Amino acid sequence: MNKKYLAKIIASDNEGLQMISACSAGAKVKVSDIKYLASNKVFLLLIERTKIETDQEDKKINSICRFDFVDKVKSKNIDQKNEDLVLELIAIDYLKNKDDYEINLFFNNNVHIALTTETIEVRLEDQNEIKE
Repeated sequence: MNKKYLAKIIASDNEGLQMISACSAGAKVKVSDIKYLASNKVFLLLIERTKIETDQEDKKINSICRFDFVDKVKSKNIDQKNEDLVLELIAIDYLKNKDDYEINLFFNNNVHIALTTETIEVRLEDQNEIKE
């Protein structure tokens, strides 16, 4: 297992968030791997993504996308009982509201999750490579 391929990207502004969005585009997410830990204000996505930031196009990797300081989570068109449903993450962006941010996660099939956060603090951390 080669550690140097395991990326860790920490975003605290739009530029960083766009980078995480680009790295996560097309990632597969199981509904059961979407978790909001309300007491810790942490929202987690376990994703299976393709490593686009290295030359190895076909490398699949398990990563955790973690959002901190999340006060509220709203989801649209997501069947939370269907835990085996696999969604595809299309993009992540945000809007600035008065005192907080709304980070939007867009998935295929018109699925949308909106996170209300007090600040942008997002990290994408690779866990392990997926062996074919």
